[in-house]
Amino acid sequence: MLKYVEIENEIRKRIKNGYYAIGEHLPDQNQMAKEFKTTRVTVQKALKNLINEDLIYSQRGSGTYVKANAKYASKFDFGVDQYVGTTQFLGKNHKIASKIIKFKIRYPNADEKERLNLNKNDLVYDIKRLRIVDDEPYAFEYTKMPVNIIPGIDESVLKKSIYGYINQTLNKKIGAAYRIISANKSNQDDQKYLECKKDDPVLLVNQVVFLKDGIPFEYSETHHPYNKGKITVYVSGNNR
Repeated sequence: MLKYVEIENEIRKRIKNGYYAIGEHLPDQNQMAKEFKTTRVTVQKALKNLINEDLIYSQRGSGTYVKANAKYASKFDFGVDQYVGTTQFLGKNHKIASKIIKFKIRYPNADEKERLNLNKNDLVYDIKRLRIVDDEPYAFEYTKMPVNIIPGIDESVLKKSIYGYINQTLNKKIGAAYRIISANKSNQDDQKYLECKKDDPVLLVNQVVFLKDGIPFEYSETHHPYNKGKITVYVSGNNR
């Protein structure tokens, strides 16, 4: 097992069993590095992943703390400010798979051109994908991406991790996202692929995601069944 994963697992266990209490200040990175007989960089990587899991948060100049919801959080809960993909978020502790429902390259419509800042002759990937966690449907994705910004996507990428491909193969860094979260009744895709009933509520996450240089590279809508976790928000009152 990789060292940073070992550290993540141990800190996660300590949070769940109450060894680290809600709101508690965690040992600093140097102390953790000494305890786990590793480097500070490795500890930082473990803490960053736990922040992405919404279990802890960091305050500049103060340290790292256990979030109030951490002890009771579902394994499927994710933060509203999370910009990692499903594979990175859940893949270390769960079996992740993808089923490609639709994949083609076409010209963008007017809405897609505006959202992704495209010209009429630019091409986009049109992707519909079911994400499966531990052999159960987890989310249904409708995704559009510019071919010229994210070249080389094929079915082998879609079956693994798009964000992993962007970060590791294309060496491009994800910056931020403009995200709208809402709810609606399930549609036909939700009923067919997410096993929702006709009147079941579904959580919708619409977003435009940007690279570090500010270029939009994803326009997507993701559907989550109501019983597969929730989205959490941490609001700091320090600036009030």
